[in-house]
Amino acid sequence: MDPFNALTILGDASISVGSDPHTAYGPGMKGFSRYVGVSLTQDITGEFFSTFLIPSIAHQDPHYHRMPNASIPRRAGHAIAQVVWTQGDNGRPMVNYADVVGAAVQDEVNNLYVPGRATNLPASASRYGIGLATAPIDNFVSEFLPDVARHIHVQVVVIQRIINQVAKPDGTTATP
Repeated sequence: MDPFNALTILGDASISVGSDPHTAYGPGMKGFSRYVGVSLTQDITGEFFSTFLIPSIAHQDPHYHRMPNASIPRRAGHAIAQVVWTQGDNGRPMVNYADVVGAAVQDEVNNLYVPGRATNLPASASRYGIGLATAPIDNFVSEFLPDVARHIHVQVVVIQRIINQVAKPDGTTATP
């Protein structure tokens, strides 16, 4: 469980239900709880399909691979292209099935349990397109955040160690 992701889900649920009690989730703590439950389920579904199942079947590496020594335009292009083109377990380039297929599968599974959601083809296609269009944002963060942090003299290693410690399920100290 990623604590930062959990905080984001809790904050989003608080704002959404607090600002509009007439959502499909309902008002108050009951609506908040439903929103959090659905959001966590969506997160788990996405991780299962896009990080585990599809990469395992396709024999591809689901991780983003930085290019810290390339030019900024090349790195930006790489962050965008990584959404549809990645590398396999063997290091060779291949279609990024985890993102291309995983986003569609996740959206269709979400159609089964997300309340108040349009489940027709145009709505699903719109969500799929928006998901692929915004997918490079994570890649930009992974690609450029270490450089920005180094530039402003923030020790990413220290922050990463804290994140690793919090994320360790057994509570032992993570090694760098």
